Amino acid sequence: MCRNIRQLHNFEPPATREEVDAACLQFVRKIGGGAPSKANESAYERAVSDIAAVVDRLLEELVTSAPPKNREEEAAKAKARSAARFGAA
Repeated sequence: MCRNIRQLHNFEPPATREEVDAACLQFVRKIGGGAPSKANESAYERAVSDIAAVVDRLLEELVTSAPPKNREEEAAKAKARSAARFGAA
């Protein structure tokens, strides 16, 4: 869907408020067609807030038997995939 939305479940340390809010904002912008006009700012803000509450509840309720992923290791893997796909800059 949107390459800026990242998996937030099963990481150590857990997802931060900023990561959840950024993912929710990206989702709302994708659904709404981009950045809001002045007339729609409050609707976007409400949607981001509502979705963030649902995401918080989802992250609390999800269970897994897999060990938590390490953020640094996952970032290094993503960087390697990007370099292989697009070449080193």
